[in-house]
Amino acid sequence: MLNNISQAEAVELCYENVNGSCVKTPYSPGSRAILYTVLGLGAVLAVFGNSLVIVAILHFKQLHTPTNFLIASLACADFLVGVTVMPFSTVRSVESCWYFGESYCKFHTCFDTSFCFASLFHLCCISIDRYIAVTDPLTYPTKFTVSVSAICIVLSWFSSVTYSFSIFYTGANEEGIEELVVALTCVGGCQAPLNQNWVVLCFLLFFIPTVAMVFLYGKIFLVAKHQARKIESTASHTQSSSESYKERVAKRERKAAKTLGIAMAAFLVSWLPYIIDAVIDAYMDFITPPYVYEILVWCVYYNSAMNPLIYAFFYPWFRKAIKLIISGKVLRSDSSTINLFSEEADTD
Repeated sequence: MLNNISQAEAVELCYENVNGSCVKTPYSPGSRAILYTVLGLGAVLAVFGNSLVIVAILHFKQLHTPTNFLIASLACADFLVGVTVMPFSTVRSVESCWYFGESYCKFHTCFDTSFCFASLFHLCCISIDRYIAVTDPLTYPTKFTVSVSAICIVLSWFSSVTYSFSIFYTGANEEGIEELVVALTCVGGCQAPLNQNWVVLCFLLFFIPTVAMVFLYGKIFLVAKHQARKIESTASHTQSSSESYKERVAKRERKAAKTLGIAMAAFLVSWLPYIIDAVIDAYMDFITPPYVYEILVWCVYYNSAMNPLIYAFFYPWFRKAIKLIISGKVLRSDSSTINLFSEEADTD
């Protein structure tokens, strides 16, 4: 009897003296500090990295291309994840409590879904852009113009925001599972379970762009490999420059394969487990333990932090732009016209 009383007293609630309060997950001070550091670092990377990408593309005129406008919009979505979603999710994940009010819980869920799916749709548009650029480079400038890029950006944002707010802000996600939602709800919680109908749509919104990206990046790799071999064969006729040309072509091919491989691996590793779990949960009465759910969610969040590294920092001209920004040279009156594609940009 005394043991039961002591165990009950040891339970820590999100809101003391409030009936139906959620139970806090007990962590030692050291574990809590580590969790806040790791999760907080993701938010800092998402905000700082994506802000650098946005500033670089908007400031330097040489980067004003349809592809880079897509990357800037992608960075904007990931930046918003880092500002409006990840800090609050950090507290929720570590404390296992929601302290920011019921109203912002709903907005937080909408922002979370909107910006993450906007990021996904932008990645798909970028894969289409790169496919056209590699497979048809001569007509690419007339096919994928700034107007086409703008249409892709508008559609990406419109579809993601419409999907998110039409489901979570209206409460449509809870239709048909009201009793289950009541059973799972407690004071200090912020859950947004999806019913079976909406989770199917969620899966399709993930599955279709994913299949498209895998197919397009596969085609890009094959075409790039074919072009590299063709260039190598042509260059072999010129004995004086044969070896150097072969080395450069081989290096370019490896770099393209590595970049595409990392991009697709990061995307699939981040998103696939979460989507699969969401589908399983909807059909098995939400059996996923809270700590597993938090891990899967943060894998998706960290994809927003990694996108600047994969889609921007891997390219030399972005690295040069970032050096100019950090060094303060971007404040010069003529900095927007600096040639980022020459070696002089590093020391200018």
